[in-house]
Amino acid sequence: MTYFPHLIAGPVLHHGEMMPQFAKSSIYRFNVEHFTAGSVYFLMGLFKKVVVADGVAGYASPVFSAAAAGGVLSALDAWAGALAYTFQLYFDFSGYSDMAVGLAMMMGVRLPINFDSPYKATNISEFWRRWHMTLSRFLRDYLYIALGGNRRGAARRYLNLFLTMLLGGLWHGAGWTFVIWGALHGFYLIVNHGWQAVWRRRTDGGVIGRLLAGGLTFVAVVVGWVFFRASDVPSAVRLLTAMVAGEWKLSPFLGAAVEAGAPCRWLELAGLAPSPTAILFATECCLLLAVTLLPNTRQLMRFAYDRLDGASPTAPSEAGLCWRPDRGWLVVMVLGASWAILELSGVSEFLYFQF
Repeated sequence: MTYFPHLIAGPVLHHGEMMPQFAKSSIYRFNVEHFTAGSVYFLMGLFKKVVVADGVAGYASPVFSAAAAGGVLSALDAWAGALAYTFQLYFDFSGYSDMAVGLAMMMGVRLPINFDSPYKATNISEFWRRWHMTLSRFLRDYLYIALGGNRRGAARRYLNLFLTMLLGGLWHGAGWTFVIWGALHGFYLIVNHGWQAVWRRRTDGGVIGRLLAGGLTFVAVVVGWVFFRASDVPSAVRLLTAMVAGEWKLSPFLGAAVEAGAPCRWLELAGLAPSPTAILFATECCLLLAVTLLPNTRQLMRFAYDRLDGASPTAPSEAGLCWRPDRGWLVVMVLGASWAILELSGVSEFLYFQF
């Protein structure tokens, strides 16, 4: 409770994984390698939070506010807002978690990883193994297993999955939107496990099959996030209806929000003036490619993180994109930190603190 890098939003810690670390005399001595790596880990999280998450928030908030006010949304508005919130929530919470891990790493303490590129998942079960991993572990150990897990037959297993996710939704807030979000993911898990039970002996479909599975999983998660973010159920239904049946044009209110955003400001400084629709499309496509193709913070910092547990006694020499204490990474981190500090002048809040 007094360990400040943990704070109130996670990662969800277990007594057994923390107290043995505090018993080690080594964490009470300053270690320049741990402090340096922890600082880099922290700065990566800060960049994700204040540059990416806060930057894309300007596309999500106007859309959900318009839906709450009963406004007419186009399909482009609705998809742009839903996708923007999908990226905002991930970069916001994973950025916070990276900062917590980095602060702990500075002191030689290893906090559990909380995110592992969840939007790369090819099914909803894999998504929950990658998203808010410490909460997923908590729900599994203290709800799903306590309810009986998979020990009482398939029907009881599906019921336990549904109840676990329903209670997980209520954990986030006592509102119908969270209940529906939890119920949706419970339904997703039932369908996923049922599908795997029927098709487990078949081929996975190759690259095309995995792409289709990943796309379907991503869309299902986006639909769930609409309920998670919406102020009430009618607002969520209004936005989802627009995603299916709206016109493919950008409304003036969202165009104004795009023009006021950071990408537009940077392009204006460069003497470029693309349309708001082009900026919106390019921004969200870049974010989609980033979350599905690029390595995450844990992968970039894997050797430094593993050194906390003694798993990697020497720095890596093999090729691969990962952090090393060299001049190239120093330049990248200075530029990233400078950009993040410049963006700190705006209003910023951690989304998950409200839960």
